[in-house]
Amino acid sequence: MIGPVTEDVGKLYPVAKAVLTPLFRASWRFTIEGAEHVPATGPAVLCPNHTSVLDSFFVPALLPRRVTYVGKAEYMDDWKTRKLFPALGMIPIDRTGGDAGERALATAQRVLENGELFGIYPEGTRSRDGRLYRGHTGPARLALRTGAPIIPIGLVGSREVMPPDARFPKLRRAVTIRFGEPITVDRYLDRADDHLVYRQIIDEVMYEIRELSGQEYVNEYASKKPRPAVPAPTRGDEVRAADGARSGPELVVVTVNGNRSGAADRSTSTVPELQRVDEDVLAASTPSSADLLRRPVRRTS
Repeated sequence: MIGPVTEDVGKLYPVAKAVLTPLFRASWRFTIEGAEHVPATGPAVLCPNHTSVLDSFFVPALLPRRVTYVGKAEYMDDWKTRKLFPALGMIPIDRTGGDAGERALATAQRVLENGELFGIYPEGTRSRDGRLYRGHTGPARLALRTGAPIIPIGLVGSREVMPPDARFPKLRRAVTIRFGEPITVDRYLDRADDHLVYRQIIDEVMYEIRELSGQEYVNEYASKKPRPAVPAPTRGDEVRAADGARSGPELVVVTVNGNRSGAADRSTSTVPELQRVDEDVLAASTPSSADLLRRPVRRTS
């Protein structure tokens, strides 16, 4: 269980920051881009990609403002992290139980309502293969509850510093931290309980993170468990052809001006009027941020 934010959490933050910041700068070559996008005062939700265990140290150590994260309660069971993580502002939370996610959001909400910066990984867990995975909607819900802007962050090189399962970090490697422009949610405040709005916002956040980090995007949730092998197609199976042909029926949900306007099975429908109306609406609608995630990354450096 998690109680209120106490003075024990983060009380050694200035000391830890005074020690770690010069240590990190001496150990690795950091490049910081777009730091002006992080507000000097007031709340903001920081959303970095997550490919290394050091990500939770790099961003707080190199920002002038304090950053608070919610972390696994299991860290409190390990002597190596029991004191260090709370000193850096991590609030431990027991993630077991059906209301664990809501407890985490309530804690984060209190931090933001105090005018502080709150860091949360939209992927939920660390990417083991370095690709960018589908975002969870927690950051969007936080922004809608508090009105705080979301700052997308792209970390490049941290995985090379501390690869998965490595015991020690590699020194003198280059790490780039890119802060994107704030994503505001004011236009959605009248639909703060709409799950479609949550998804629209987080897809926009993931698109910006992808542009900042240059990662390949995977439209699946990240997982620590090994992914099952995909069986090879057998005779008679329908597979997606190279020319873009679709295998099986596709459900199309059309969104116009943020509202769901209908759904149709475009591959099997035999009603010409339904297909024609559906295609007309698709042509008139604005592509969503999820559509943009399927496009190539613009960043070349």
